[in-house]
Amino acid sequence: MKLTPIGIIHSPYTEPAGTPIQPTVAHGAEGTVEVFPEFAEGLQDLEGFERIWLIYWFDRAAPARLRVVPFLDPVERGIFATRAPCRPNPIGLSAVRLLKVEGNRLRIAEVDILEGTPLLDIKPYAPALDHFSIARAGWLEKVWAGRETAVADARFARREKGEKE
Repeated sequence: MKLTPIGIIHSPYTEPAGTPIQPTVAHGAEGTVEVFPEFAEGLQDLEGFERIWLIYWFDRAAPARLRVVPFLDPVERGIFATRAPCRPNPIGLSAVRLLKVEGNRLRIAEVDILEGTPLLDIKPYAPALDHFSIARAGWLEKVWAGRETAVADARFARREKGEKE
């Protein structure tokens, strides 16, 4: 398997701690996506979409763990029942708001991604295809109800040797 970054995500967040944990709570956070010139032609027709999916590499995530204590919950959970970044394949997914396409740059809002994150792909958000009315959301139902904000701490950040958690 070979992945090739197609660009870099720029945001106001340089450290995991304090970064919104999802676009829905990233109120007012704006950034840009710099698509490398050799991929810029692929941005044609993207401007008409209100939201886009950014698929990216959690390049600063801690090593993979199969059980974690996720944000918002003190209970240890299986990694695949969370959105924690320390995954076997550290791939992130965010549905950000697209403000403007300017050449090979995208102006975005409601960004929940760290500055300098490698971009793997962009897909349009299509409400008719991407929205489901669901009846259950596991353990998140209890911890998310009524929240308007939620930010990360440093629990899933990659550590340098000798650095304490």
